[in-house]
Amino acid sequence: MYLDNQILFFFSALGAFNSTILSLYFFFFTKEKNISNFFLGGLLAVLSIRIWKSIFFYFNPTISKTYLQIGLSACFLIGPFLFFYIKAKLNSLNVTLAKYSILFLLLLIVFVGVLAPYQTHLVLWKKYIYFIINLQWIVFVVLSAFSLKQLFEKIITKSGKVNYDEVWMLSVLGGVFLIWLAYFTATYTSYISGALSLSFALYLSGMVVFYKRNQTFKVLPKKEKYVNKIESEEVDHILEKIQVAFHSKNMHKNPNLTLSILAQEIKVRPQLLSQFLNDNLNKSYTQFINEYRIEEAKKILKQDSNLKMEVVAEYCGFNSSSTFYSAFKKATGTTPVNYAKT
Repeated sequence: MYLDNQILFFFSALGAFNSTILSLYFFFFTKEKNISNFFLGGLLAVLSIRIWKSIFFYFNPTISKTYLQIGLSACFLIGPFLFFYIKAKLNSLNVTLAKYSILFLLLLIVFVGVLAPYQTHLVLWKKYIYFIINLQWIVFVVLSAFSLKQLFEKIITKSGKVNYDEVWMLSVLGGVFLIWLAYFTATYTSYISGALSLSFALYLSGMVVFYKRNQTFKVLPKKEKYVNKIESEEVDHILEKIQVAFHSKNMHKNPNLTLSILAQEIKVRPQLLSQFLNDNLNKSYTQFINEYRIEEAKKILKQDSNLKMEVVAEYCGFNSSSTFYSAFKKATGTTPVNYAKT
């Protein structure tokens, strides 16, 4: 293998290798065992299979047709895993539907692979199945982007802070789209660009997330001075609309709920909502939201004290178990475990 090919192989395989390791991490070793990590692990796993297939085929065109079939079949799951991951992070996932959808696709992949194997149906796979793969993939990318509509609006209007999870979701979405674009625009013999795109997307995402963890990563809101004291009637009206949003739509269970998103839902200005919380309730936004989440957690713990705390935390809208524990103890004076035993 010539030096230029060695360099090409190194950089293309680097992304595939890291994706494989990360998928194992999210499946088995992450501290927070939640459904979003399962779908992220699944997404990275099927991307790894697809990328490894491209690398091996590019450097060894005589590779087994069975392995080529496995690589292409994995693409059927890339879009669904991406979409379910985004929905899980937004706390709007129907878990049962998602699991049965993945199971159905797995059975469909096996059925098609057995009925029309790649080795004996090359035209079918290259002309029709490959087209269906790319179409299904981009449809789920678009659906995932649509699910993040409020996040894009927040960035465009500069109306709030972009948190750590939102950076992750945008990075994953952008990376998957970049890889789709590389494969879609590549010719049959030059799609090593897909493997290089994965390497680029992984390391770019890593840099962005690292920056987020170490810097104040925010979209600066437009500065606006507080208005005069809010009238009592308007105070009651705002509180009533918040209660409707929480009790009817369970918005407080969304771990990515921000002050600006809540303000948009109840149709008040973010500055007015902030003033209402600070001046009329003497609470920060985080404290106010966590009170609702903790009350939800207390009900759940009374109903079933054997539930894992990670499950309770995620269901109630907390981004992590540690945040849930500290907020619960601060509000109640005891830990969730001790509270469940009483």
